[in-house]
Formats: sequence, structure tokens, C-alpha cells
Amino acid sequence: MNIMREIKVEKITLNIGVGAPGEKLEKAMKLLKNITGLKPVPTSSNKRIPTWGVRPNLNIACKVTVRGKNAEKLLVNLLSAADNKLSRNKFDKFGNFSFGIPEYIDIPDVQYDASIGVIGLEVAVTLGRPGFRIGKRSIRTRKIPMKHRITTDDAVNFMKDKFGIVVGEEE
Repeated sequence: MNIMREIKVEKITLNIGVGAPGEKLEKAMKLLKNITGLKPVPTSSNKRIPTWGVRPNLNIACKVTVRGKNAEKLLVNLLSAADNKLSRNKFDKFGNFSFGIPEYIDIPDVQYDASIGVIGLEVAVTLGRPGFRIGKRSIRTRKIPMKHRITTDDAVNFMKDKFGIVVGEEE
């Protein structure tokens, strides 16, 4: 196989939306730190939604991004929390996929913390190939050619081969 066609896990983004600042957000940040060992970043709202008490620039969620070998190790644990099953509609047309974990205690190697309680989280996985940098660089940015992009079928086959997941039509 051509080494330029090899697919790899570029990054994993873990996200917890709590909807309000304060104690819930602190618990969510503590949970993400326990799972990844990295410092999470709070994310803020863009819109004003008066009925929910949300205003612009209010910290209502947090996220953390994991890359490299640590991302692959973490992905194995996260997939086992989802019973190594993903629906085909979890994959987008660019080969990326996302899924949710209702309770963090389902993740192996993560112990229950009574000060946090039970919280769920969202997992977004970005796949890439060598050469994808041309779409992100600042000088002479180019589009990634259609034949080099990752399709849904490529991503599904990669996940089946590398991580042994089962992809079904519906969950």
C-alpha cells in the first residue's frame, strides 16, 4: 500500500456541554482532566438565549483535544465504553465520526469519583492522511484532491481493521 494513502487518527476531541457556568462546569473540567491527563479548555456561547439564561461569552462547556499515540490509546478505551459498536450514520462524508458516552464510568481505567457524580461526554474523532497539511498551512493553502480525501467507506474499513469495531446500520 502507498504510504501516502495510509489513514491515521489525527485527533480526538472530548466535549462536555453543561449549559451554565459554575459547579457543573468545574466538575466537567475535572472529569476531562481525569480521563486524558490534559488541561481542558472552557468554551463559551456565541448567542443570547434569554429563556435558557445564556448570554454571549458565557462559559457553558469544556473540551480537550488529544493527538498522537495517546489519542489511539484513549480511542480504544472510549470505543470499549460504546461496546465497540458504531452506527454507520455516525460517520460523516469526510471520514470523521463522533459518538456519545452516556456515563463516564463505562470507560475502562476511569474510576468513579463521588465529587464529580455521573456525567456523559461526546467524542469526536478526526482521521487524516499524510499530505492533509496543505489544506491548513498558512502559505500556499490548497484544497485536498478528491482522490486523496477519506470517504465514509474508507473510514469504516479503517476502524474495522485497526480497532475491530462493528459497524451496523442502526444502534
